[in-house]
Formats: sequence, C-alpha cells, structure tokens
Amino acid sequence: MEVRIQAINFDASEKLMAFINKKAERLNRHNVALTELDVKMTVVKPESAMNKDVVMKAIVPQGEMVANKRADSFEEAIDHCLEAIERQLEKYKKM
Repeated sequence: MEVRIQAINFDASEKLMAFINKKAERLNRHNVALTELDVKMTVVKPESAMNKDVVMKAIVPQGEMVANKRADSFEEAIDHCLEAIERQLEKYKKM
C-alpha cells in the first residue's frame, strides 16, 4: 500500500509522518486490496480551537472511501479518520 501525505500551510514533523505510517499499517488487516491511502492535513484557523483538519482517502480496486475529521490535534483527527475508513472497509468487504 502506498501512503501519500500532504501538509498544507505547515511543515509536518517526522514524528507526525511516522505516526501516520504506523497507523496506516492497521488498515491492511481489514482489506489487503487497499492500494493507496492519501492523507491531507490542513491548519484551518491557527488562533482557534479544533483547527486541525484531516481528509483521508483510501483507494481500493472498485472505488474509494473518504473520511474528513477536525480536532484539536492532528493525531486525534487521524485516529478518527482511520476509524471511519475502517468501518467503510468492513462494509465494503461484506459486499
């Protein structure tokens, strides 16, 4: 599986990139046909709370699953996105 990470309006740290890659490996347990995972992170308004936005797109042979979450930290938003993608992959597997 290929993981592509984009950080918009900020520079992502190596620690954050490693966190994303580690968490992305979890998705392979649900569906080995998963070919790509695109992660787009954005800081919405630096002076407000809940300003970290993450859009995650998982691409499988017959389509794609998308999750968009906003939280106080990127790690929290990534965890919520991964949970949403996992649920979608479970539904996809039952089809």
